Amino acid sequence: MNVKATLSPEDVARACADAMWKEDDASKGLGMELVEIRPGQAVMAMIVQPHMVNGQRICHGGYIFTLADSAFAFACNSHNERAVAAQGNITFIRPGKLGDRLVASAREISRSGRSGIYDVRVTAGEAVIAEFRGHSRVIAGSWLPDIDIKA
Repeated sequence: MNVKATLSPEDVARACADAMWKEDDASKGLGMELVEIRPGQAVMAMIVQPHMVNGQRICHGGYIFTLADSAFAFACNSHNERAVAAQGNITFIRPGKLGDRLVASAREISRSGRSGIYDVRVTAGEAVIAEFRGHSRVIAGSWLPDIDIKA
């Protein structure tokens, strides 16, 4: 017998994040931490480690982009629909420095049909390091096939 559980949107977001995190070797491998998850929102953090600084002795932009992209991924996968990035771009505002705790806060701007738009702000303390915008696309499947979402 197939019984479906009914969860709140917040519980669905957490369960989807837990399922994703189990398989996210990239984020875990870089020492990222999932700080917060809600429907359409995610906050992730990462400490800039010695292997992440470039020849300018600042955090390589690829690591900052990856942190923002991971927060975006958790935000757009919080509705029990598997979603991938269709596009992402970033504007670097200030450098991240060795030892900085970078925090990426993602929020849903628009979600319609299979497409979504998400903004991610990366900060170090009060300083804004970068602004990222990602476009998502829902693909086949769900994270939690045996649940219904409460309205």
